[in-house]
Amino acid sequence: MKKMQASKLTKMALLTAVAVMIHALEALLPALVPVPGIKPGLANIVTLLALYWFKPLDALSIIAARLLIGSAFGGSLSSLMYAACGSALSLVIMMPLRKALGPRYMHLISILGAVGHNLGQIALAVIITKTTALFAYLPFLMLSACITGLLTGLSARAVYLRLEKK
Repeated sequence: MKKMQASKLTKMALLTAVAVMIHALEALLPALVPVPGIKPGLANIVTLLALYWFKPLDALSIIAARLLIGSAFGGSLSSLMYAACGSALSLVIMMPLRKALGPRYMHLISILGAVGHNLGQIALAVIITKTTALFAYLPFLMLSACITGLLTGLSARAVYLRLEKK
């Protein structure tokens, strides 16, 4: 196995720490809308940056660390399962798109990732509860995914462009 460079490991650790902090701060926010499960997903700014700066497995390790640490400090096993399922589908969608579309369309990749995240979570909820009535949440979840994904993607692109200039 190839040794990871110290600078790369440092950048990944820093991104992980930032993602955990954003995740923790976001957990303190009151619900923005009365629909359960809708959150801004601001920690996904870090996910997008990791996808563009590192290999997919490196980005996956940052996401996994954020989910595990975030759950350890303020979550539950069920919240970890839902977050992991949503993140996995989101990553599967975003990985090929980042190469195909590049950073110019980071906002579109973010929207599609947010849609995937919500679909992954609702699919897990339907499997666990055996209740297809949960699909009634889909219109609200898709609308929120488009809005939050756009804002997250635009924010990530602004950070990306700012840091790439240096």
